[in-house]
Amino acid sequence: MEEIEALKQEIELIKARNKKVELDKSWETSLTRKVSIAAATYILISLVLYSLGNDKPLLNAVVPATAYLLSTTTLSLLKKIWTKLGNKKV
Repeated sequence: MEEIEALKQEIELIKARNKKVELDKSWETSLTRKVSIAAATYILISLVLYSLGNDKPLLNAVVPATAYLLSTTTLSLLKKIWTKLGNKKV
């Protein structure tokens, strides 16, 4: 009986870990995370450009923030394509 209880407890630990992993994965791919990073990038680059004496730091900071958003969007698409092609080889 103790073995069964130990196995049940182990299964519950595995389920809890899996739930945490799924939540972490969900955060990694979330729009909220991507927009937050883009906003932080925009603010940081604006400050750097301003401190360097750039004429239009707020406008010029749009470039790296947009590049980040485009790269995350494009990389997701490329990953899907790569995964499909990779599965055909396996």
